[in-house]
Amino acid sequence: MVDNVATEMVSGGIYCIAYIVVIWCGSIVVKTVLGKFSIKDEGLKDAGRMIGILERMLILTFVFLNQYATIALILTAKSIARFEGLKKREFAEYYLIGTLSSILFAILTGIVATEVIQMLT
Repeated sequence: MVDNVATEMVSGGIYCIAYIVVIWCGSIVVKTVLGKFSIKDEGLKDAGRMIGILERMLILTFVFLNQYATIALILTAKSIARFEGLKKREFAEYYLIGTLSSILFAILTGIVATEVIQMLT
């Protein structure tokens, strides 16, 4: 009984750490990747950063739930919202670099966290 409680607490801690990693470290990674490129941003101040944080949190949740196909819905929703902007090649490339680096970071974080939890249980 004590072992089960301890295992659940450790697993919960790993889940929490994974969310912190995708929020903070993910923002740094995406900002670093996009820092190599320059584009005039006409949107709300820091809106892209907030969208990225929410995107990574959703993706991490879907990885933990083993719902990889659902991740495609996020990309689809973002593409629909940015449809007009994607007609401009410069913006489209910037958008894809940011989105794909964000998604990749979240998926890899989820996979690593899941593997660590499985090793401990």
